[in-house]
Amino acid sequence: MKSSHLSSPDAQLDLRGTPCPINFVRTKLFLEKMPPGGLLEVWLDSGEPIEQVPDSLTMAGYQVEQITDCMGYFSLLVRSPATGQ
Repeated sequence: MKSSHLSSPDAQLDLRGTPCPINFVRTKLFLEKMPPGGLLEVWLDSGEPIEQVPDSLTMAGYQVEQITDCMGYFSLLVRSPATGQ
């Protein structure tokens, strides 16, 4: 079994109850303010948010490292690029 190499998130953003695409926009704006390589934990609702936001972040150049089902919401770990966009 591989041990997890994920570090603790540098920040957390609770977007439960926030509709698409506002949750993606808020996540992207938050990531842009973080230092390069920063790790953000985002809490998202099931359904459209968890289906759309990870793909949108990946297309925008962010690295989605982990998605965890937390029974009622999802925790998304996303890392900002090591160099500025």
